Amino acid sequence: MLLHSASTVLAANDWVSWDVTSLRKLFWFDTVRGLSYGAIYALIALGYTLVYGVLRLINFAHSEVFITGAYAGYFTLQACGFSPGVSPGVGTGEVVAYLVLSAAVAMVASALTALVLERVAYQPLRKRGAPSLAFLITAIGASLAIQQAYFIWRGSNPEASIQLVVRQPQIKLGNTTIDNIQITIVVAAIVLMLVIDTFIRRSRLGRGIRAVAQDPTTATLMGVNRERVIMLTFIIGGAAAGLGASLYIMLIPSGLVYNGGFLLGIKAFTAAVLGGIGNLRGALLGGLILGLAENYGQTLFGGQWRDVVAFVVLILVLMIRPTGILGESLARTRA
Repeated sequence: MLLHSASTVLAANDWVSWDVTSLRKLFWFDTVRGLSYGAIYALIALGYTLVYGVLRLINFAHSEVFITGAYAGYFTLQACGFSPGVSPGVGTGEVVAYLVLSAAVAMVASALTALVLERVAYQPLRKRGAPSLAFLITAIGASLAIQQAYFIWRGSNPEASIQLVVRQPQIKLGNTTIDNIQITIVVAAIVLMLVIDTFIRRSRLGRGIRAVAQDPTTATLMGVNRERVIMLTFIIGGAAAGLGASLYIMLIPSGLVYNGGFLLGIKAFTAAVLGGIGNLRGALLGGLILGLAENYGQTLFGGQWRDVVAFVVLILVLMIRPTGILGESLARTRA
């Protein structure tokens, strides 16, 4: 019996580790890396939280909105003459110009995909007064359909990487360095979040979005065009996912594959719920916390536990605070 117990303990130790020493040594490395991933999660989460705030709909096809932007940005760089695995050989100014161009194309492609998805898949259901379950099933079906379309088109192999930006250390932090790509990702995500948050809180169209989120019937009676607000919501969320896609292929150039948006989409949804779904600032906070948690967990418990830690954190937070960390919905957002 004792031998059996001892062997069980040894097997458990092989299955999961508890490496506090490595976590302490790699703390700043994991922090910087976690914030980089978290910023991308936050941008994708914005689409989930906006759509849910206005329609009370979980748009599970949003992951394919993301991957559409990634493909659009990637093929824009190819169209500009950049070949996979070849050094770009252009100056800094040109690199910035091409990155801005690919990001803009990615944002437009994702925004248009989100808009078409809303017009084709969700609007007919709204007009027929379909139950919430019908929207959910349609979202899952649309996600799988778009995913398989990309599989038929591009196959299952990841796209060869186009690394336009060479990593260059910029800031020394403890025993690690922060490079130019990590800084760009975090700054771009925060700036876009601030722009969208200000737009929702201060602009006339933003007030319309908040009004529809709070009471669509009364908002319509007060002259707010509900359909226009819904379209705008999908466009904004799609554009944010497009920027996230552009930053993602900058961070992981070889990570573009037909189903690459699935796990990222699930994590982004987790980030939205973690921060408080329907809350714009909660999407940013949830994304950053999720990115940090999974990177700390990967070092502490082992790489195979990375995703497990991320979702366990969500469960623990929701057990304590079911509405998420911030909890304020889009309908209650104050100007």
